[in-house]
Amino acid sequence: MEKEENKLMENIVSLCKRRGFIYPGSEVYGGLAGTFDYGPLGVALKNNIKNLWWKKFVDGRDDMYGVDAAILMNSSVWKASGHVDTFTEALVECSKCHKRFREDHLKEKGKCDDCGGATGDAKKFNGMFKTQIGAMDDSSATIYLRPETAQGMFVNFKNIVDSFHPKLPFGMAQIGKAFRNEITPRDFIFRVREFEQMEIEYFIKSEGWEKYFEYFRDEMLEWMESMGIDMNKVHELEVLSEDLAHYSKRTIDFEFDFPFGRKELYGLAYRTDYDLNSHKLDYQDEETSSRIVPHVIEPSFGVDRTVLAILLSSYKEDTSGDEVRPYLDFKTSVAPVICAVSPLLKNKPELRDYARVVYRNLKDEFGRVMWDDNGNIGKRYRRQDEIGTPWCIVIDFDTLTDDSVTIRNRDTGKQERIKKEDIISYIKEKMD
Repeated sequence: MEKEENKLMENIVSLCKRRGFIYPGSEVYGGLAGTFDYGPLGVALKNNIKNLWWKKFVDGRDDMYGVDAAILMNSSVWKASGHVDTFTEALVECSKCHKRFREDHLKEKGKCDDCGGATGDAKKFNGMFKTQIGAMDDSSATIYLRPETAQGMFVNFKNIVDSFHPKLPFGMAQIGKAFRNEITPRDFIFRVREFEQMEIEYFIKSEGWEKYFEYFRDEMLEWMESMGIDMNKVHELEVLSEDLAHYSKRTIDFEFDFPFGRKELYGLAYRTDYDLNSHKLDYQDEETSSRIVPHVIEPSFGVDRTVLAILLSSYKEDTSGDEVRPYLDFKTSVAPVICAVSPLLKNKPELRDYARVVYRNLKDEFGRVMWDDNGNIGKRYRRQDEIGTPWCIVIDFDTLTDDSVTIRNRDTGKQERIKKEDIISYIKEKMD
């Protein structure tokens, strides 16, 4: 079983590089551990995920306010939030090969994962990236790359209240980059040093917080299923009190069965009033004419981990033919390419000209449409299957006489003839 899981991960990593989803960061200079670059199809997949998240959790609601806070923040923010003092991990070093690891990531405590040597005593390691701001090189110039997007919302709480006068409950939402100086980045894009988050801070009165916690729990599960994540591989872990973050009273981790083990995909936390109290912020309650400190429910989603979970959930192999056919059965809503248009033969101007008209019409309608005339038709099908394109549309010589095209289904390989004027309605009817 472990061999099969390792093979799956190898297939995903290989496909991602080969087809332009994800590349190793700085590859031409030997790479940089824990960094990855998203290629054209990876960018499209990420954007689809982020746009659908924003549509559901922000545009689809009337109690959510979007922000885009600066990555660089006054260091006092991280001191007040507790990150300077508590955002630490236990670091151990192998006495034999001198590689360093997070103690809680070792397969066997006290033993190096790479060479089997003994690890020394653990030391505290702060996971925030430090940098300098301005021309002075002293402690007053020290700032941090944000390790989470949440604090950018908390410090803008007063601004949102003053600008929009929202009534409780209401939320703030943000999509943005965060940075963590991981000791041992690993497992492709799962544990990296630069990543993207989609987060909500939902402000409530302390009474009845359980209701809102359960509400967002259901919303998160619904979101996962709508993205095409394999729900048979999703599990909920109630975080034990001794393992809770310093700000949390209750946290659920939504875990996913990755090939390298069951790991956290998303998190849902009840942060109480810790953060607003830390920043000395409160709220004028019109009902009681008193000032209160709202409590917070935080649903947190990792963009990169979502990408990986969707890729793993979508990867399939068809073994019914002479050769294994790998393909990604993306939902249409997240697929980087909805359909590809091809002339049957590349060197026939009459087919190319007709195909270009069809392509342009579909491009104007859906946007995510690819022109593909590279190689023979069989190779085009295989290529489009691998990148998860739901339909391939081929213009052949019959098209020139009856205005019908061949449309091929990615998952079944089934081909149909439909009229050119029916292509858009056909696709819209079958989109998920």
